[in-house]
Amino acid sequence: MKWEQLLCPKRERPSTSRAKADLRSEFEKDYHRIIGSASFRRLQDKTQVFPLDRSDFVRTRLTHSLEVSSFARSLGYGIGERIMSEGLDPDFTEENREDMCSILQCSGLIHDIGNPPFGHFGESAIRSWFKEHLESLSYNGRKAGELLSEQMKNDFYHFEGNAQALRLVSKLHYLLDEHGMNLTYGLLSSVIKYPTSSLEIDPQAADIKRRKMGYYYAERELFARIQEYTGTQGSRNPMAFILEAADDIAYLTVDIEDAFIKDFIHYEQLYEALKDVPMIRSEGNVFEPSAALQKLYLKAQERGDYEPEEYAVKNWIVQAQNILISCAARSFADHYDEIMTGRYTHELFSGTPAQPLVECLSATAYELVFYSDPIYDMEQRESVIINFLIDHFVSAVIEIDEDRESELESLMRVAPFISDNYVHAYRYWSAQCDEVEKLYLRLMLVTDYVCGMTDSYAERLYQRLKGGLQ
Repeated sequence: MKWEQLLCPKRERPSTSRAKADLRSEFEKDYHRIIGSASFRRLQDKTQVFPLDRSDFVRTRLTHSLEVSSFARSLGYGIGERIMSEGLDPDFTEENREDMCSILQCSGLIHDIGNPPFGHFGESAIRSWFKEHLESLSYNGRKAGELLSEQMKNDFYHFEGNAQALRLVSKLHYLLDEHGMNLTYGLLSSVIKYPTSSLEIDPQAADIKRRKMGYYYAERELFARIQEYTGTQGSRNPMAFILEAADDIAYLTVDIEDAFIKDFIHYEQLYEALKDVPMIRSEGNVFEPSAALQKLYLKAQERGDYEPEEYAVKNWIVQAQNILISCAARSFADHYDEIMTGRYTHELFSGTPAQPLVECLSATAYELVFYSDPIYDMEQRESVIINFLIDHFVSAVIEIDEDRESELESLMRVAPFISDNYVHAYRYWSAQCDEVEKLYLRLMLVTDYVCGMTDSYAERLYQRLKGGLQ
């Protein structure tokens, strides 16, 4: 893979702007399209860790995405500097570095834009619904399980927010035309962390790119064009490794901070967990996790701080982020040839001095937060909401009588809550489809709508529909 091709500024629809005063790069234009979109704004009311939380401190998908964007740009700059200073690629230029940083800044903003309400549990709830109901759905007197292809069915069984993000930005923002936000191929490629269809998934695969799905059957042709224009051809875009590391740094550290504020994790628990993590050395930086946390706590005590534990945890988070950024950048440089030839199969933290810290933070969050009774109780509540909404809207769209009235009019009648944008996108992309693909796209219309909901909107709509049916 070559950077000149990976940083592809082309779009599905060529830009029509001819303003000579507009000196922005194509990737800077991407940035402005993203932050001006309704889907990006909705992230402010979507769960990061704590669903339906009323606190104004804990992070939402929006604040998480802003943090990932910042980390990704910083990582990109550091990696670009290493590529040039260490002579890893004689063709890599300062302009390439700047374009890479701009793309990474944008990919951080949209990496979670396709996630449904209620965080990763929302994804799990959608998968569970289709695994339980899809085969038996009746459509024009036949079972959906008999009609849909294996890939179509697996798209729902393995529903994935990453694949939904590609679909959302490329098709569902039906404003000017059918190309959605019409973002550059270079940016679209960078957010496809898994260049794998639902037929090729292997959660236990040695190669990380095969562990999840990166695109749906509906976007297969777009995916092929992205690969062609960027030259990835089945390999993971090198920038996807950087984006993944930025995402890991954000959630591993700030989820701990949020959990501390919410009283799920205490200072003593974090300190005890870090005791077994060895000292981290990276490019002249030295970080001993438990000692660093204790030092900050003692410093706060000496100063007479009212909350020395909070001071220690919050400042420790910043120090941990710095060492993780250093280790990830060093790893990319060390594995540069493997990454650029598509032979690198791991996360950037794998095999680095930071790996024990990464594993410790992940295990601590799962043990003390994600498997806790309060989170479990919230997930049960969310499951009821997701199941009800999918039940309601699948029943609506699958029972449309196309012989009696136009499909669009019928959709608007039986599913009046569904966004006009989504309905028009469905109408455009299904116009030339056969019966099977039309059924598939109708079901996608439901998941599109549910994924576009914020947490509070999903809850309100559930209460409204539930009340209307009683």
